[in-house]
Amino acid sequence: MGRNKRNSNARTRSIVRFICGLAAVLCLGYFAFYIYMSGDSSSNFEQLSDLKDKKPINVQNKPTVHLVEQEDAPPVLEEFNALYSKNKSIIGWIEIEGTGIDYPVMQSKNEDYYLDHNFDQEKDNNGSIFIDAECSIWPRSQNIIIYGHNMKSGKMFGTLDSYKDKKYCDKHPVIRFDTLYDKGKYRVMYVFNDVVHEESEVAFKYYQFIDANSAQEYMSNMQEMANKSLYETGVESYYGDSLITLSTCDYSEGAERFVVVAKRID
Repeated sequence: MGRNKRNSNARTRSIVRFICGLAAVLCLGYFAFYIYMSGDSSSNFEQLSDLKDKKPINVQNKPTVHLVEQEDAPPVLEEFNALYSKNKSIIGWIEIEGTGIDYPVMQSKNEDYYLDHNFDQEKDNNGSIFIDAECSIWPRSQNIIIYGHNMKSGKMFGTLDSYKDKKYCDKHPVIRFDTLYDKGKYRVMYVFNDVVHEESEVAFKYYQFIDANSAQEYMSNMQEMANKSLYETGVESYYGDSLITLSTCDYSEGAERFVVVAKRID
């Protein structure tokens, strides 16, 4: 009886070791695949960056999901010609020097599309940087809301929450956001955590602030964001200014979103 029990325990330990070993192999395999995909993604964005300033190339476009083009819009900037000929969903480019944020910016009627698709319209867990479907680059919305995943690899807006530290903001105060039609520099103004409210809930919802109907409404929104901000930047905004709002997921307790708002300075 004792021998049978010892044999049973030995078999149990062997099974446990086998399961643990298999789990370790699977984890290592997933980690290796994740690193490979991350590196591959970096290479793709470097290639896209190289396309800027180049003449259009003859490509067979896949079906696109871009918004309806504005007939009265000015000509596309020359530096975007090649990218625009490849995918007309592109609306610009965002870069924050020294942060790793340096990506094309997309827009789709279906806001879920670029959550898991890249510039080439391939499935990609990194997704893309994209603007709210309600925003417009021509004629320009007062506030353009820009979304991106908070990737653990640091891709997309994976470094954006570093702005929780004012010292980081002081080192990276300027955001470059160029649209198809003009170039712009923006200075960080507000930095805050927030949640996604119930639709019926009466509260300030930063993700709904795109255009203000009056100076009073605009300044009311500015005050709401100033109250939420983690620190003061000394940057003020007034009705008529152009803004961008960068939004990503926030994994800290009691928060769902991390937000950086910047005012156009050039």
